[in-house]
Amino acid sequence: MKSSTIACLLVLASAAADSSAETLSCPSLATAVQVGSCPSEAELKYTFTGYCSDNRRMYEQSTSVCTDYQAYRKLKNVAQWESADGAFSAYVSCDLAAETIKAMPVARIATSKQGKVSLLTCSYGEGISFSYRSRQQCTVTGKGDCAGEPAACQASCD
Repeated sequence: MKSSTIACLLVLASAAADSSAETLSCPSLATAVQVGSCPSEAELKYTFTGYCSDNRRMYEQSTSVCTDYQAYRKLKNVAQWESADGAFSAYVSCDLAAETIKAMPVARIATSKQGKVSLLTCSYGEGISFSYRSRQQCTVTGKGDCAGEPAACQASCD
């Protein structure tokens, strides 16, 4: 009798755990940290030569980055950043000062799918978008416009 009661409680507990939705908020960049290093100018020039001189690149459609070093530098001069809890991450231009990045308020939140993975994206301006990836289904709470109220930048994942 006790084992059937315990089994029933375990089934109910797992069903309750599966039905609980996780609410996520866009992270404040004030507490975000840079976890990757920025490439040096010498590294960028070296990789520009190697990346753009590869014959394979000449036959691809998107070779516009190889026509100008500054375009290549803009694309590749980035470092990885993470939210304080490590849940959200982004590649941010090394040309932006850390103080500028940390002062940016959240502007929008959106969801999309990449195969079976839900992608929750928080946009801040200057091309900065922090992303959260999950196998759960995520939906934005509200319209997704956070400019007036950063606390409204939330999504529910279940």
